[in-house]
Amino acid sequence: MLETFNTLVDGLPPGLVYGLIAALVFAEAALFVGFVFPGETAVVVGGVLASQDTLSLPLLLVIGVVAAVAGDSVGYEIGKRYGPRLLDIRAVAKHRAKVEGAQDLIRRRGAIAVFIGRFTALLRALMPALAGGSRLPYPKFLLFNFLGGLTWVVTFTLGGYFAGEAFDRAAQWAGRGLAIGLAVIAVVAIVVWSVRKHRREAEEEAEAEGESRVEQTLP
Repeated sequence: MLETFNTLVDGLPPGLVYGLIAALVFAEAALFVGFVFPGETAVVVGGVLASQDTLSLPLLLVIGVVAAVAGDSVGYEIGKRYGPRLLDIRAVAKHRAKVEGAQDLIRRRGAIAVFIGRFTALLRALMPALAGGSRLPYPKFLLFNFLGGLTWVVTFTLGGYFAGEAFDRAAQWAGRGLAIGLAVIAVVAIVVWSVRKHRREAEEEAEAEGESRVEQTLP
């Protein structure tokens, strides 16, 4: 996924790349695009491009935070307006166990759940709408939405930035071949981590659904 996005933006004007990254980060929660294309991929690649001086790192961070906070706020308003009807959407319904877990997290932790949800792909797409549907006060939502968005954008953007810098430094010290090898290892490590995280989430969801079926069959 990282390679696909990098190929997509290669050669585009910086302004268009900023706009594309902002649109993906915004739409992840506002339009549930996170089910298909996690915004974290966009900000990681943005960080790599910033390390190559293709993009401005400070500007990228500001754009990323604004897009994340704005997207979550739109998701919150959608949840507040449509509430339970969102749970009937096919993409949401098939993650019923996760949705119920997120709703329980909101009941137990309140606005802190918004911050926690920012770091899981599925919850990042759903948590704002669920928070709005649960009538969580918007000022509390906005505070933890901002803190979560700021932490998330800075963490993943700088991760991509330093990975890109490591590539350039290795290229200077040991030649292009070794640098490419190190870059591949870094990208593979990120992808493997992401795949394992999603697989673990899927296993937890399957277990939760299995437990739910058992409870339904019990007299």
